[in-house]
Amino acid sequence: MQPPAQEPSDGHEFYRAAIAVLRDASLEFLVGGAFALRVYAGIKRDTKDIDLMVRPQDIERALAAFHTAGFHAELTFPHWLAKVRQGGHFMDLIFRSGNGLCDVDDEWFEHSRETDVLGMPLPVCPPEEMLWQKAYLMERERFDGADVQHLLRSCGRLMDWHRLLRRFGPDWQVLFSHLVLFTYVYPGERKIVPPWVMDRMVAKLRSDEDCDAGHLCRGTLLSRLQYLDDVEQWGYVDARLAQDVQISAAELRDWTEEARKQAQRAFMDHAAKEASASVLSGQA
Repeated sequence: MQPPAQEPSDGHEFYRAAIAVLRDASLEFLVGGAFALRVYAGIKRDTKDIDLMVRPQDIERALAAFHTAGFHAELTFPHWLAKVRQGGHFMDLIFRSGNGLCDVDDEWFEHSRETDVLGMPLPVCPPEEMLWQKAYLMERERFDGADVQHLLRSCGRLMDWHRLLRRFGPDWQVLFSHLVLFTYVYPGERKIVPPWVMDRMVAKLRSDEDCDAGHLCRGTLLSRLQYLDDVEQWGYVDARLAQDVQISAAELRDWTEEARKQAQRAFMDHAAKEASASVLSGQA
């Protein structure tokens, strides 16, 4: 494997070089994450990386293409995420969500929109699929609910609501919770959500169709750590292992262990900052 002739001098140059690798390998991709949010909702957010969405069946070919081109590429979590690095820059290759849902399938590409990103025309993931993926992110340290609200405000009038409802399927309550919150966040914009959508969801809620769901906890589809007591100590069945979710028991263990390590590191970093601030305050 030969290293690239020249290290990228900035993040955008790195991204353009990485995108060229995928294009040379005839691999389709979509821009997601903060870049896509800025396109659709006008939210400007500093980000250290770019998210590219690829099909699950294309991830191995993508990693091989990056290795051949001299990039460091790894399948960080086999059920959803790969990373590409060069120098101090990195990029995420996402092929489904960390909870094992929201596979990047052909419909993502069929409904994508091309716009200028990084000074070139690039395909951006559809707002419907972007909302679908973000709706499940309810971690203690990261809640993407505001992103969902902003996508609804900016794109809701033109969204394919039939497709969005189909995407959520048995998890329709997740979407419903965000739509109820939308009426609170933007009380003057509630007409953005078609009345028939809310009527259908209210009717489903009244039907109690999940009354025979048993001792199931779906909270683990929303947060990696916050519902572990439920499934590890209180006898609830982990929905990630009970529903049609693309994650194995072994992958789930690794994913949970890494989450615990990250939480511990975050706690230690916070404690160190608190101690440093206390020392500085005492010296003042």
